[in-house]
Amino acid sequence: MKWKDYIIGLLFCLSVSAFANNPLTVMQEWKAGTVVSLSDVEAYGIDNCFVAEEISDAVFARMQGKSYKKNCTIPRNQLRYLRLLHRNNKGEILLGEMVCNVKIANDLVGIFRQLFEASYPIERMVLIDAYNADDETSMRHNNTSSFNFRTISGGKKLSAHARGMAVDINPLYNPYYKKRTNGTVVVQPATGKSYVNRKGNYPYKIVRGDLCYRLFLEHGFTWGGAWRNSKDYQHFEKSNN
Repeated sequence: MKWKDYIIGLLFCLSVSAFANNPLTVMQEWKAGTVVSLSDVEAYGIDNCFVAEEISDAVFARMQGKSYKKNCTIPRNQLRYLRLLHRNNKGEILLGEMVCNVKIANDLVGIFRQLFEASYPIERMVLIDAYNADDETSMRHNNTSSFNFRTISGGKKLSAHARGMAVDINPLYNPYYKKRTNGTVVVQPATGKSYVNRKGNYPYKIVRGDLCYRLFLEHGFTWGGAWRNSKDYQHFEKSNN
């Protein structure tokens, strides 16, 4: 190989590597779950990190047959893809994403921006399609999510998630709990059983009056942790009216 060709090849490789590691490139690709720095965020622009967009063909392809099932009755144009930032319990900044109903998209963009600015910890925020739209698996990974065309737990009625009108926050540490009349107990995710005791001290716990609770209620949501016949500590939903 001639030295000239070698140098040209080396410069090409270096330029490709620099492009791939460019903070703006990382942010533009927006691969949810990626850890980024504050300088990355500042270079990209904080306003560009909290936006609601129409569902692109690429995102819709990820949802097909998973959260957006063949029998889904919610038109694509009634859903929005959210680009969001969040911090985990270590203080790391991560790229997050969510699909929700257009009716609550602006609410969620505002809520999650305030949570981020207050360093409120959210461990994971990727589309539930990454878990084949399996709610139990997503919850076990403490994944925060919204839209998933499915029925309510143990019933035939469509869930508020099927309309994209509900959000589950840090679900592993804020499980769904119900004691049936026959004495059996349902906990979802099953691995969250130890977190049913709300007096415990553990990360990502939502309690009445904390910032997450206050922000969602200020935006007109109700909290599953206040339900009488069951408790869904992860769950915030808004009326479909």
